[in-house]
Amino acid sequence: MQHAIGQAEKAYEAGEIPVGAIVVFEDRIIGRGYNQRERLNDPTAHAEIIAITAAANTLDDWRLNNCFLFVTKEPCPMCAGAIVNARLKMVIFGCYDEEAGCCGSLYQLCSDPRFKTKVSVRGGVLEKQSLSLIQGFFKLQRNT
Repeated sequence: MQHAIGQAEKAYEAGEIPVGAIVVFEDRIIGRGYNQRERLNDPTAHAEIIAITAAANTLDDWRLNNCFLFVTKEPCPMCAGAIVNARLKMVIFGCYDEEAGCCGSLYQLCSDPRFKTKVSVRGGVLEKQSLSLIQGFFKLQRNT
């Protein structure tokens, strides 16, 4: 999770909402990403999507069956859908998102029994560190 926080710090430094993600396969990081919506002018350039794409390219396979995604903030509906579609084994996230989180807060997309693929979820890992980055970012934005 510390590596995901490092990615979130890159987003912070770039003026992006500080969310970072990594994908791990067999104890090796195979994908990294941080929010780049502003820089790329792309509404889909979330940390999770970028990390999943990098991991799929590394494995040369869109199926990430035995991979783990670590992300600093609970995934939104789009990212939760990508997580299910990529067939990740588990998502581990930092802070909860009561407004848009779809891995337990607002909705639990990853383990919805109506989908064939179910992804395990664990939230609240290094929650304070993840949340403080986001809160610090928005505090700075309001004061600018």
